[in-house]
Amino acid sequence: MPLFKKILIANRGEIAVRVARACRSLGIPSVAVFSEADRGAFHLREADQAVCIGPAEAARSYLDIGALVAAARATGAEAVHPGYGFLSQNGDFADAVAEAGLTFIGPPGDVHRTMGDKKGARRLMAAAGVPVVPGYDGDDQQDEHLAGQAGRIGWPVMIKPSRGGGGKGMRVVSREEDFLPALAASRREARAAFGDEVMVLERFVDRPRHVEVQVLADSQGSCVHLLERECSIQRRHQKVVEETPSPALTPELRESLCAAGVAAAQAARYLNAGTVEFLLDPEGRFYFLEMNTRLQVEHPVTEAVTGLDLVRLQVELAAGQPLPFRQHEIVARGHALECRLYAEDPENDDLPSPGTILHLTAPEGPGVRFDGGIATGSEVGVHYDPLLAKLITWGRDRLESIEKMRAALQRTAILGVVTNLARLQAIVAHPEFVAGNLTTGFIEEHLGELTPHPFPPPEAIAAALAALHRAAPARGTAPAAAPDAWASVGSWQIGGRS
Repeated sequence: MPLFKKILIANRGEIAVRVARACRSLGIPSVAVFSEADRGAFHLREADQAVCIGPAEAARSYLDIGALVAAARATGAEAVHPGYGFLSQNGDFADAVAEAGLTFIGPPGDVHRTMGDKKGARRLMAAAGVPVVPGYDGDDQQDEHLAGQAGRIGWPVMIKPSRGGGGKGMRVVSREEDFLPALAASRREARAAFGDEVMVLERFVDRPRHVEVQVLADSQGSCVHLLERECSIQRRHQKVVEETPSPALTPELRESLCAAGVAAAQAARYLNAGTVEFLLDPEGRFYFLEMNTRLQVEHPVTEAVTGLDLVRLQVELAAGQPLPFRQHEIVARGHALECRLYAEDPENDDLPSPGTILHLTAPEGPGVRFDGGIATGSEVGVHYDPLLAKLITWGRDRLESIEKMRAALQRTAILGVVTNLARLQAIVAHPEFVAGNLTTGFIEEHLGELTPHPFPPPEAIAAALAALHRAAPARGTAPAAAPDAWASVGSWQIGGRS
């Protein structure tokens, strides 16, 4: 008997593909949803059923709680998986699913609300003995009071919206005279993005690492961790490369950090899969940053070293099953890396690069995994996050995993849109990355070395592909000498050729 008769996936792209495949492995039919802009999208091919939920604008489709719940009820789904992004951390969505008599595959609404409020979360963590960055999370939000608290904390100070994420509204202020203008700008951005302008102040931690702990909790009260992930390679607070285990942790520090992750989850009365994020300073002190009350983009590296299927576990936990293992039974082997492939232009301030995928070659081989939400012919629009796919490698140790990642990135081809592929190649080849000397400012510090030569425009690639097609011999005839189809593409390298 399946855990659920049918699961609706309230998301799109790569994560919708991932969840649909997990459902298939469990013998559970899945329902994909799509906006008008996503008709024909790759994730629809992986599900057993698809429902249109609205126009291209996310607010009228993937963020429309009523439309998603109605789609679940109309298709006979018994559960809803939110994926990541969109409504995955929205307590009102979790409540609406439950009120409709369906199961939300994630924590209940009150947990989302508690941990989605940085001010309240800091207080909860401090009470539970989890270290927090020295700062201010009080109720007095008058500008003058916040300015006084910033001076008490000491410069530089970080201004952070209490709600929301993705780096929106965050600012580092180094001088007293700059504080009030920065506060006003942060409030405006937070109000526009999250409808809330409450701020938290924290001491700015210089050159930190970003390390997070994966936790799982069941409805019987058990909670375990699946060790940590290093997520320090970021661009504007957006993770780019992740790995596990972290090269920065000693066994003793790992034990303390992971225990703090479990303590945080227990303090929040957590249920299902979640991630507790920490900053690690150069002296080895760690501080609670936030909790992501959902499946993380980078969950595959944890799967690679533990051999566990996190989406399958999410479904089982949502169905009321207990955790199938105890903490001491969780063993990690080897090292895993993940690189995020974005349709972004490193030569143009990492702006999104919409267009049509003219060709996709995904790497294969032992220890290589490609989690994608695209195929040749897919349209990359302007309405949603530009994440195209994730490339994951596993090795017996970190160096082997890096070597596999280098080779896999070289075998990856995405033509038709500008991507960050060359930047990823530069990152994993950089001596400081190989040495494990990582901070959240890594990309900015080495930006000149990590900005690749520009790729040819999509029109040039399309012309080259057309020339190759014309030059291909007819079936049954001897191959003719083909012209150099890449001559029009300038100095761009393909397969080692100029």
